[in-house]
Amino acid sequence: MILLLVACSTPTPTYKVRVSDAPSQIEKQPTQRSYEVNGERYQPIASAAGYTEKGIASWYGKKFHGRKTSNGETYDMYAMTAAHKILPMNVHLKVTNLDNGRSTVVRINDRGPFVRSRIIDLSYSAAKELGVVGPGTAPVRIEALGYRDDTQAGAAPHYKQLASYDIGPFMVQIGAFTVKENAYRLAEKLQGRYGSTSVAEGWVNGQRFYRVRVGLYDSMALAINGLQQTETDGYQRSFIVAR
Repeated sequence: MILLLVACSTPTPTYKVRVSDAPSQIEKQPTQRSYEVNGERYQPIASAAGYTEKGIASWYGKKFHGRKTSNGETYDMYAMTAAHKILPMNVHLKVTNLDNGRSTVVRINDRGPFVRSRIIDLSYSAAKELGVVGPGTAPVRIEALGYRDDTQAGAAPHYKQLASYDIGPFMVQIGAFTVKENAYRLAEKLQGRYGSTSVAEGWVNGQRFYRVRVGLYDSMALAINGLQQTETDGYQRSFIVAR
């Protein structure tokens, strides 16, 4: 994957969705399986329907021209494509440069960018159209349009959504402790607040951690609501995990 080679720092994904490996991962298309970069695990979402996001866009060009992208295509810096951490492959996005108001449409065919605060990596042509090539980065808004429908020759571009589905259940992880007693004490304290709590053990660089997780949500939409609640309650470093 192209963009795995250019990670500059530990990422903080805007959507904040990470997921544990599970047997169900084996059945998914490779580009829909969870993956890890710099110790951070990402779970591509099943559907882009209604997806919007604001953040920083960057771009990549000659260095990667002709190399393979995450979905197996050959990267063409002159095509209107982009990389995103979790959106489904081949979904089309409207990208708007918030500095100058210019917009364009790109198709996701790669993963990245794995740099703090950046949400999308544009091809050279897409970046040029938006006025991002010169400054290198720009604040943008991205909006999922769906999958391009080319069945009507000569018609204006039309986009449709594929059927959405969930891959839950989900929980929200609110903290990780090296002291087991502290983790279980917090989980017990929050049991009444979120209805369900658990402590998951795991190893990172030879260190055992006890991860406190709360809630139990059947859909991503409900999980996002749960995430917002934990952040409101003061757990600002919370994120969603698949149970």
